Amino acid sequence: MLNVKEGRPADSAARSEHETAVYDFLDGLGISYRRVDHAPAHTMEDCREAEETLGITVCKNLLLANRQGTAHYLLLMPGDKPFRTKTLSAEIGSARLSFDTSENLARLLGTYPGAASILGLIYDREKEVQLLIDRDLLGEEFLGAHPLENTTSLALRLSDILDVFLPAVGHRPMFVSLPVGEES
Repeated sequence: MLNVKEGRPADSAARSEHETAVYDFLDGLGISYRRVDHAPAHTMEDCREAEETLGITVCKNLLLANRQGTAHYLLLMPGDKPFRTKTLSAEIGSARLSFDTSENLARLLGTYPGAASILGLIYDREKEVQLLIDRDLLGEEFLGAHPLENTTSLALRLSDILDVFLPAVGHRPMFVSLPVGEES
C-alpha cells in the first residue's frame, strides 16, 4: 500500500526541476493537495494503486495536435473511457487529431510521454495549448494528476483546478462530451 502525504516532499533535492516548479506554483496559489510516490506509471493500469489509495479519479491526459500540427490540445478525460479521435475532432471542429510529438510535449508542457498533466500548463506561457475537459469529470470532487513526473500522483480538488489554477495560468477550458460507446 502506498503512503499518502500532505503537500510537497520534505526533501525536494531528489525531485526534478519541473516537479519542484509544480509544487512551488501550487503552494504559491494556496492549493492544497495529497501526494503518493510510486513506481513509474506508464499506463492507466499502472495508476490504479495511486487512484485507489488517494480515492480519486486518475485522468487520461493526452496532448493532441491537428493534422497540420498548428493547433495543440490537452485532453483530460476519465481514465477508463476509450478515446475516439474522429468524434473529438468533429466536436471541436478540428482537422483529424493525432497524438502530438514528444518534442512538443516537452516544449509546451515541460514533460515527457506518460507524465502529461494539466499541471504542465504552467509552462504554456504562449497559450498554444487549448485545454479540453470531458464533462464526465465535472462530477468529481478530486482529480489525479502527475506533477510532470510519472513517479508521483497528486489529488487536487476539481474546484481548485477550475477556479484557482486555470485562471492563474491563463487558460479557459473547453468542455467536451466524449461518448462511451463503440464508435470510432
